[in-house]
Amino acid sequence: MSRNATFYLSHCDRVTINLTINPERKEKAFMLRIKGFPSLLLILMGSMDCATTVVGILYFGATELNPFLAGIVNTNLSAFIALKLTTTVFVIMIFRQAEKMLMQTPNRNTRSFTWTRNLLRISYVAVLLFLVIVVANNVIVLVHAI
Repeated sequence: MSRNATFYLSHCDRVTINLTINPERKEKAFMLRIKGFPSLLLILMGSMDCATTVVGILYFGATELNPFLAGIVNTNLSAFIALKLTTTVFVIMIFRQAEKMLMQTPNRNTRSFTWTRNLLRISYVAVLLFLVIVVANNVIVLVHAI
């Protein structure tokens, strides 16, 4: 079903605009919204990890258990925050780029495409679950310190 709107610019000129919504464009917009949600979750959990770690260190005397970041926390807290948040954004960018490269595959019906897509999704969920566990641990440490 096609819906058109006709406008007359003058008595001789007529402009017709097609008002139908392209289903492919609508689906693409919907997919963009869906793809953005996991990234927002990763940003949220990464930020909560950073915030709970900083609050624990500053106010409750907690220590960073990650041996790579423990030295930075003790010397420069601003660098720690910047590194933590930058790492979160970097991980999101890696996942987005991997998905973008995967979706450029011409034949999406192969077994290797399906396996790779599933592996990417499982990895995304695994990183998210890891951050949830880290944040839950940080909250438990903060609650016990209060």
